[in-house]
Amino acid sequence: MPTREIYWNISGYHWMYLLFLVCLAVFVRGFYGRYKLWRIGKPEKRTDQLGRRLANLIYFGFGHRRILGEVMPGAMHLLLFWGFVVFAIGTFFVALDADLGFSFMEGRLYLILTLLLDICGLLAVLAIVVFIWRRYYLKPARLDNKPEDLISLLLLLFILVTGFILEGIRIANTGDPWALWSPGGMMIASVLGGVDRETLNVIHRSLWWFHLVLALGFIAYLPYSKLIHILVSPLNQFFASLKPKGALDLLDMEDEEAETYGLEKLEDLTWKQLFDTDACTRCGRCQDNCPAYYTGKPLSPKNFIQDLKKHLEEKGRLLAGTKQRIGNSSSREDTAIVDTKLAGNVFSEESLWSCTTCRSCQEQCPSFVEHLDKLIGLRRNLVLMESSFPPEIQTLFKNLENNGNPWGAGWASRADWAEGHQVRTLAEDNDVEYLYWVGCAGAFDERNKKVVEAVVKLLQKAKVSFGILGTEEKCCGDSVRRIGNEYLYQMMAAENIAIMNNYGVKKIIAHCPHCFNTLKNEYSQLGGNYEVIHHTELLATLLKTGQIKLQKPVIVQSTYHDSCYLGRYNHIFSAPRAVLQSVPGLTLSEMPRNMKKSFCCGAGGGRMWMEENGGRINDIRADEAVATGVSLIVSNCPYCLTMLEDSLKNKEKADEIKVMDIAELVQKCI
Repeated sequence: MPTREIYWNISGYHWMYLLFLVCLAVFVRGFYGRYKLWRIGKPEKRTDQLGRRLANLIYFGFGHRRILGEVMPGAMHLLLFWGFVVFAIGTFFVALDADLGFSFMEGRLYLILTLLLDICGLLAVLAIVVFIWRRYYLKPARLDNKPEDLISLLLLLFILVTGFILEGIRIANTGDPWALWSPGGMMIASVLGGVDRETLNVIHRSLWWFHLVLALGFIAYLPYSKLIHILVSPLNQFFASLKPKGALDLLDMEDEEAETYGLEKLEDLTWKQLFDTDACTRCGRCQDNCPAYYTGKPLSPKNFIQDLKKHLEEKGRLLAGTKQRIGNSSSREDTAIVDTKLAGNVFSEESLWSCTTCRSCQEQCPSFVEHLDKLIGLRRNLVLMESSFPPEIQTLFKNLENNGNPWGAGWASRADWAEGHQVRTLAEDNDVEYLYWVGCAGAFDERNKKVVEAVVKLLQKAKVSFGILGTEEKCCGDSVRRIGNEYLYQMMAAENIAIMNNYGVKKIIAHCPHCFNTLKNEYSQLGGNYEVIHHTELLATLLKTGQIKLQKPVIVQSTYHDSCYLGRYNHIFSAPRAVLQSVPGLTLSEMPRNMKKSFCCGAGGGRMWMEENGGRINDIRADEAVATGVSLIVSNCPYCLTMLEDSLKNKEKADEIKVMDIAELVQKCI
């Protein structure tokens, strides 16, 4: 194999090193400025479980798993990422070999590296061209183009293109017999074939410095632009929360030194919550998948993070001491910025109350930005400190405080549904395997009582040992916690936990995903540690073991609606579908948005108890189900069942399309 003939006729390397040091200093200064802004936030530990964190970094960062959720932009980003990484690493090794005399770039290794560099570089150029075409020709609504977007793309493009031109000049000037191993450079060389050697030398020398300035300028520009996500987004994937997705942070309501509850000002956030603002790339995936934004509400998850970033850069630099004044503002104006409350100033209260907490924004975000803890923290401050919330919520709070359920029905009637069903309470017999958590909808809502009755009949048919709490059960607290009333939530949860622990409860069956999530992921924060199973999981097991056998066919075209709190929050997708596949005669047609991308019904996050303005979220979901041409929608959640049925009634399609809980469908087959 031949050795490489090095073509490198550049003098003045001391200027190159000086320029590198200057650019590095500019980079460090910029990054340190961002670091000081992050440090305004409170401490938060995000370095535990290093193995899981490194796995997330590899899988989601280097592997682009979540980015590839959208095929075209995801694939192009993958090509750009790895193309630029390989191109930069290869260029570094070539520079070591050519400039500093390391003689390891010879023979087969050199040829292989040259080919790899060219292929990766060409793919990266292709990706940039596609991004420019998409951003400035197709112009998706979710992309709000700013000058830095074009600057970043052109900077990367010019670095790559000038690198290929330099390679082409080298090939043209040296007559490299191994040019086939450099396809990008060979194409350039074919254009330069008629240019004399002296002219090529002049062009090479000038272009080399231009290429160097671009490359070093990229380093210097990075922390001052959107390009900072190259460093921050992978770090954000590493720092991603490892707690259960359905668990909110617990507020210490007995902390006598606490001056405020929830998130009132910027400094109430943690460093990680501020770090999120630089990880956000404004790609708009969160916005596209937000049911509130989709139906014309004033909430955009993307703008939510970007508004926080803007406020951080205004107020944060004052707090961090990185600048004393903002523009020509007076010290009085500076003080006003420092004292600004987030809710009502940085974010409109209406936007905060628009969220259904469906979690779709976080599940779609490639950079693992965490929206919900911030939003619910702001709600907590409004409720607990300002008593500011939609007026209809006051009725909900009173009903829960007085009667332990959202409807305000008398607590003594909570177990009336059980009459004639031979169901025993734990007070009568606590020697059972499972507690069946009925939930408020199952106990008081006439439509959802039928779901409870179906679950009970199936459990009895399978000879499952279970009991209920009856009148001792109170609301689990899901809605009030996500509305922001942490105090009322903890009070109700503590009462429920005390009762269950007194009976020695170990296992719980819940048919409501909201109850399921709260009991499974949040009660442990207050001493309630239970094995909680959703009824779809239990039914799948009972069918598999033969404890339940389906004999009567149900000849119907159906579609299945993944509820947010069972699906995105708890990743239960296969069990319900396994149950449906066991139903004889049933045909299942999936809606376009299903599983992790399932569209919300609109009732989560306490929205079940609030008035809805603008387009109705449940109507959008019902339309998607109707479009499949089915006559049955299968649900797993009381909220979803209610919202979908209401929408179908409003559309006068309730006679054509029925909504059933999965337990009702199974019971129909026995």
